[in-house]
Amino acid sequence: MLSEIASELESSGGTAVFLHGNADPDALASAFAISRAFGNVTIVAAGGLDRIAKVLARQLGVDVLQSAEATGVELILILDTSGPDQIPLKMDYSNAIVVDHHARNEAWGVARVYLCDDTKASCSEIIYELLKAAGKKPERDVALALMTGILTDTGNFKYARPGSMFSFAELMEMHGIDMGEAIGLVSLNVDTSEKISQLRGAQRLKYWKVGDWVVAISQGSAYEASVCKALLHLGANIAFVGSQRGDTFRISARATSDVVRSGIHLGNLLNGIGSETSNGGGGHPGAAGISGVGDVEAMLNISAENAIRLLKGLQSSCDR
Repeated sequence: MLSEIASELESSGGTAVFLHGNADPDALASAFAISRAFGNVTIVAAGGLDRIAKVLARQLGVDVLQSAEATGVELILILDTSGPDQIPLKMDYSNAIVVDHHARNEAWGVARVYLCDDTKASCSEIIYELLKAAGKKPERDVALALMTGILTDTGNFKYARPGSMFSFAELMEMHGIDMGEAIGLVSLNVDTSEKISQLRGAQRLKYWKVGDWVVAISQGSAYEASVCKALLHLGANIAFVGSQRGDTFRISARATSDVVRSGIHLGNLLNGIGSETSNGGGGHPGAAGISGVGDVEAMLNISAENAIRLLKGLQSSCDR
């Protein structure tokens, strides 16, 4: 299927690449690689870029639109997006091509082509294979971008799979890129406002103990993912951190590697909650998110309840 998608991109007179809200470096790197390999490509992140992706875009000179009509283009390509609700635009997806690596989502049945390879730890790995299928060698800055996509989506290789390591090594060797250069692009100093958000998140947390596991929730106004990571450092095994913006909410979730090894998949958990509450959720086993309309406190409690239920199920299996 990658060859067919590459052929469509090659022959397209104009392609719009859409990314999920608060797009991360993996999504941006994937889109950047497509834009450099194929002509007349516009990158659209209607929900903006996350902090690291903004830095990456600036350093690599990537032009990203935050609003655009999907008209006037021959091809719509959607990358690294677990479900339609993750794109804050009203669109007709019936002619779209979707390339993703999260848990398969039947909501993408509305798309013309849906390629979901959840054996890949990052979308950048799929796009690298697409470039190979098209017979295109990534230029140095594209290779560097794809390396950062792999780095960030594997948590600096904590959640990497063998294919991630092979792709990363090939990209390194291709242009003589050292590890320090790739890590330097995605290693940002924690500023004072982020530190304060982490401290406030710790002040406001609630937690539940399930056997040897700890599930924590907290609420803030910014840096949800960063606060999640801080709660894991404090001792939580699963953390959910949310914020309320008017009628809408956003929740980030993180889990420790031992939780992921036990079989818990946060992306599936939040995808299920999203389907039940008419919101958009999904992601990776150890890092996921959900957003939509509703009360963040209620959604945090629902998330925690579902995580606790899964952990109790694991505990019961171990006790047998």
